[in-house]
Amino acid sequence: MTVASGDRFVTVAVVDTNGLLRGQKLAADDLPGILENGVGMSPAQLALDPTDVFLDMPGVTDDSADFHDSQLAVDRASRVTMPFERPCDSGLYLAQFTGDAAEFCPRGLLAKVLARGARMGMQPRIGFELEFTLFDETPASLAAKGFEDLTTATAHASHDLLIYQAFQSEFYGEVADMAQTLGIRLGKMHEEIGGGFMEACVGPGRADATADQAVLLKNFLKVLAMRRGQTACFMPRWSLDVDSQSSHLHLSLLDGEGAPLFWDAQRPDRMSDTFRHFIGGLQRFLPEVMLLFAPTVNSWRRFAPGTFAPPAFTWGIENRTTCLRVVGHGPGSIRVENRLPCADANPQLVAAASIAAGLAGIAGRIEPGEQTIGNGYAAPPADAVPLPDGMEAAIAALEGSAFAREWLSARFVETYCATRRAQLAQFAGKTLIDERRRFFELG
Repeated sequence: MTVASGDRFVTVAVVDTNGLLRGQKLAADDLPGILENGVGMSPAQLALDPTDVFLDMPGVTDDSADFHDSQLAVDRASRVTMPFERPCDSGLYLAQFTGDAAEFCPRGLLAKVLARGARMGMQPRIGFELEFTLFDETPASLAAKGFEDLTTATAHASHDLLIYQAFQSEFYGEVADMAQTLGIRLGKMHEEIGGGFMEACVGPGRADATADQAVLLKNFLKVLAMRRGQTACFMPRWSLDVDSQSSHLHLSLLDGEGAPLFWDAQRPDRMSDTFRHFIGGLQRFLPEVMLLFAPTVNSWRRFAPGTFAPPAFTWGIENRTTCLRVVGHGPGSIRVENRLPCADANPQLVAAASIAAGLAGIAGRIEPGEQTIGNGYAAPPADAVPLPDGMEAAIAALEGSAFAREWLSARFVETYCATRRAQLAQFAGKTLIDERRRFFELG
């Protein structure tokens, strides 16, 4: 797909490390040349926090940086129609960095992992669950209240409660309309376990396209809420008095002909050897890339007793007290749910790291550890590996990961760890209110 008849402007955007879309409106007359030759953007975009606080990134925002532009390659097939725009201005293309910045561009890293999977004869399929809280607050009211005593769109915890679903039917309908315009396969929406707490799910599909859809849905849920005089918050723990918010990832594999690879009716639990090795790879390597699932100082508030956040790198059959939950009862539905990612994680980085870990497990024929039976919080298996002890430990794990350097890139490890360490330093001695000011509206 290229220039549509009647285009006046089109938007070209990249996905930053926070999962936010950053781009510009460009004259449609210039689009043929942009599609052919690309367009410039500074890689410093990838060193920004949600409210545009620069984080330290070696060679990009430090004393050696010249803040140059790198070339973006525009994905011709990515065009979608943005809601809320005039038809002549509604075209949106996704792009990714080329050159040196390609080594730490989220969309490019996912493409790199998927290309390696294709060479192994494997096609990952994914789906996303996106959790957020809807507030009856505007930027003005948030500032006036100092980000305290905030009003959620509904008052009480209400998991799957149809009373609140019906009460908010206008919002649900507008989300569905918006997703349809954007070409998002919206699989499910429902009330979650907290006032204003909701979930919207992107249905399973090809990994690259589904990750794009998850990014679009997160960004435009914020837009929709703003237009309604509300705020959609994706902070993993906006309050210590409420449950945590996540973005669970569902994964399965097809072979080159499109046949499912995780199902084997003759094996225990109908899990193929390929599936077991995929689980084994997740258990082995996810501890090294945990920072991608919990990317902010606020993320680490999620992993607390009394929430549904996983306590360790465990797995189990239909067991929500593990971090890797095996789900499904047939060849087309069997999959693993990665319950580690927080609501503020970048969907493309989440997908890239998870798929890479599973594929590495298959390549190395890594067997999973002991299956969790019963409550994994109260009685985890003896071989269970606990989560890193905070953000600094997660940074160190990623810095020391040969797996991440091989499957993602050494430059990505360097730059991402530097930005996260800078954020951690900026919040030293700060409070949850300070985190709200940085991440509540745009994080």
